[in-house]
Amino acid sequence: MRGRVEVADIFRAHGPAYRQSRALSLEQRRAMRAIELCRTAELGGHVDECDHCGALRISYNSCRNRHCPKCQSLDKERWLERQSQDLLPVPYFHLVFTLPEALGPLVLRNQAVLYDRLFRAASEALLELTADDDHLGGQIGATALLHTWTQTLQYHPHVHFIVPGGALSRDGRRWLAAAPSFLVPVKALSRLFRGKMLAAVRDAYEAGELIFPGRVADLEQPRAFRRLLDSLYRQEWVVYCKPPFGGPRQTLKYLARYTHRVAISNDRIVRCEDGRVTFRYRDSADGNRIKETTVEAEEFIRRFLLHVLPSRFVRIRHYGLLGNRNRKTKLAHCQRLLGVIPSAAAAEKQPWEDLVHQLTGTDPRQCARCGKGRMRTIRELTPSGKRAPPETWRRSA
Repeated sequence: MRGRVEVADIFRAHGPAYRQSRALSLEQRRAMRAIELCRTAELGGHVDECDHCGALRISYNSCRNRHCPKCQSLDKERWLERQSQDLLPVPYFHLVFTLPEALGPLVLRNQAVLYDRLFRAASEALLELTADDDHLGGQIGATALLHTWTQTLQYHPHVHFIVPGGALSRDGRRWLAAAPSFLVPVKALSRLFRGKMLAAVRDAYEAGELIFPGRVADLEQPRAFRRLLDSLYRQEWVVYCKPPFGGPRQTLKYLARYTHRVAISNDRIVRCEDGRVTFRYRDSADGNRIKETTVEAEEFIRRFLLHVLPSRFVRIRHYGLLGNRNRKTKLAHCQRLLGVIPSAAAAEKQPWEDLVHQLTGTDPRQCARCGKGRMRTIRELTPSGKRAPPETWRRSA
């Protein structure tokens, strides 16, 4: 494949053989099929006609699968629009909680159970430490995002937290501002997270909630499982806190990079030729230089599918002041304490055409051929392989 190559192209060319040779989960099969069909005639669509020059345009429906590289932009913009109502006029910190590599194989085979415990352990550690009087001594807010990949699509589960730099005091009367460049001691946070996560893994094991297929089969034995936990307790876990953002606008821009990201975007794929896929990646070990790597197509598919999430799993979560039960009460109170007038009502949902115009500068309602007319839908295309001939698309006057 030459020219622009997408994940969908790779799946269409190499996916059928891959599916026949591998045992895939239902979620993985659904994700592959959705990406293959996205914006094709098989999903149906509509025909638009320019009311000035009569030009026709066919648009096919999106798959809306959350793993599809083509379907996240509008969802991301709508999500960010909602979050902008909740931002506080303070610096925001970015923390990352990473699981050690030795735990990865067990987590990969127990995603629904252990991803949930990863969120819980990280959020509880952060909320507990910031509530301590030796640190902030109040209740913080946090937005957490699960990512499972590296730049080369290897499996690397970790959670990003975006945290306002301060807390609401216990009596609810004051906003307790964090130091300009310090939120909590990272080493203490790391050890607290380690203890909570390993306790959660042990509890899941004792409750019989874990499975042990393939490479982790030996861990089903109590002695081997205990050895793994003991070795992980002796390690220092990686938790780091980046310098804070300047304020709400910078925070929103940063969130836009992380929230609805998929394992790899189409613009990072360079080519797919002779059964091999070449894509770009950023090498953090070499000054973030952009490099290229080439893998077999089946290896590319394998790596991509590592990051397909369990069905209905929530990968963006809110805690503390930003939790659903506190958003309209405590968060609004914090806004008043900081001199922000809360919005009287949520902003109306923008039409998708307005969002596309906002993102690209191109109005999809305007005719691309004459530049004067407006496109109006004249026919719906049902999800079927057969189409009526083009001359029948125009409605009779």
